[in-house]
Amino acid sequence: SSSAQYIIQHFTAATGCRKLEGRVKNVFATGKVTMGMVDHVDDTDQLAGGGRSIGTGTNVAEKGCFVMWQMVPDKWLVELVVGGHKVVAGSDGNVAWRHTPWLGAHTAKGGVRPLRRALQGLDPVAIAAVFSSAQYMGEKCIQGEDCFVLKLAADQGELTERSDSTAEMIKHVTFGFFSQRSGLLVYLEDSFLTRIQSPGTHPTYWETTMSTRIHDYRPVEGSGGVMIAHGGRSSAVITRFGDSLLKSKAGVPVMTRMEEEWSIDDVAFDVAGLSLDCFIAPKDVHRKDEDDLDESQLDWRSSTQPLERS
Repeated sequence: SSSAQYIIQHFTAATGCRKLEGRVKNVFATGKVTMGMVDHVDDTDQLAGGGRSIGTGTNVAEKGCFVMWQMVPDKWLVELVVGGHKVVAGSDGNVAWRHTPWLGAHTAKGGVRPLRRALQGLDPVAIAAVFSSAQYMGEKCIQGEDCFVLKLAADQGELTERSDSTAEMIKHVTFGFFSQRSGLLVYLEDSFLTRIQSPGTHPTYWETTMSTRIHDYRPVEGSGGVMIAHGGRSSAVITRFGDSLLKSKAGVPVMTRMEEEWSIDDVAFDVAGLSLDCFIAPKDVHRKDEDDLDESQLDWRSSTQPLERS
């Protein structure tokens, strides 16, 4: 516990994010993304070890952009446009929701959680808060960087909240890798495992492992020297396995890999005119039991949709 607290204090000192607490009310950011997908991964990527996967599908890169608004503490909205598709996700502080062209608008299962883009170095205050209860796991070298490792695991109560009659969340584990040299968060990895079974069907398991290499920390103009990450590269490997898939795929699990490279163009604090009305969920947001999965499983569900990740 004391080791974890030391690492977080080192991180907050390195980013200078304590200057934002109680002073900044909202954050605005814009950025660019390049996304690509490979179907049927043959060799599982060793994400934390920096290995590579070999895909048999076609990797088509799409360029796009995103904009994010965030109001302290739990209200956020992100819009992503890539390859002609637009994905919107938001939180009003009580309910998280998302809208995609293929599923429409719907609420997210479970309580409100921080936006993933905020945890990718864009919001050091949120990073410090999320990992404040983490467990120290030791040290590891990640792509040539000596890091301290912190682990977060969802408890059974959280897993139950994010489950329903057809989709059971079995685990959600997150690892944060903090540089021993700089104190900054340089690598983020988490994994989800969900069991899906409708009445009269065989169970299917979805395991999604996502990782982000975070870099290019720079001070934000007018922030008094607060450092945020201005770039990174994310990767996700989605594995589907179960009786029904194994019988149709000759015993081989179905695997898909997606990659995203992102950069931040502009960041601003305390944008004038940003109000609570900006975070109200759309009127057509509704809960669909068959779609009520964890964020990673829902957005990655179809391997024919390379742009589903928001």
